[in-house]
Amino acid sequence: MVRYHNFDIVFAEIPDETTLAINITNCPNRCPGCHSPHLQRDGGERLDAEALQGLLDRYGRSVTCVCFMGGDAAPHEIARLAETVRRNCPALRTAWYSGRERLPEGFDLTRFDYIKLGPWIEALGPLTAPTTNQRLYRIAPDGTMSDITARFRRNR
Repeated sequence: MVRYHNFDIVFAEIPDETTLAINITNCPNRCPGCHSPHLQRDGGERLDAEALQGLLDRYGRSVTCVCFMGGDAAPHEIARLAETVRRNCPALRTAWYSGRERLPEGFDLTRFDYIKLGPWIEALGPLTAPTTNQRLYRIAPDGTMSDITARFRRNR
């Protein structure tokens, strides 16, 4: 079962998107220096299709994307929730922030428009750092992954 701690409307997680970011709990990754250690606990509100639809009904007209922030303990459930977004709100794009280095076996990435992969490694920095190990991919309808991480870096 997937649970979430909270959610917010954000502007920096996915380039050019106004995003409903849902913070998923029960993170198994335990990255040293994690900025959200409270998300490692298995707590919060249940996030199933009905609860997600409630969020979509409330905020769906205010956003262009829904991003599941975490969910590595149940990636196939996250993919099913993304399918709920696609089916019920086809104008919205879907995203998943994973701390995994690779996608899990049998994972249907075509349910997403964006996927971020990579554990948090404090010394390498966030997506905005040129040294980051994390990557944000744009997913084409055929499943092709294009690395768009550079979109986070500002020219100075």
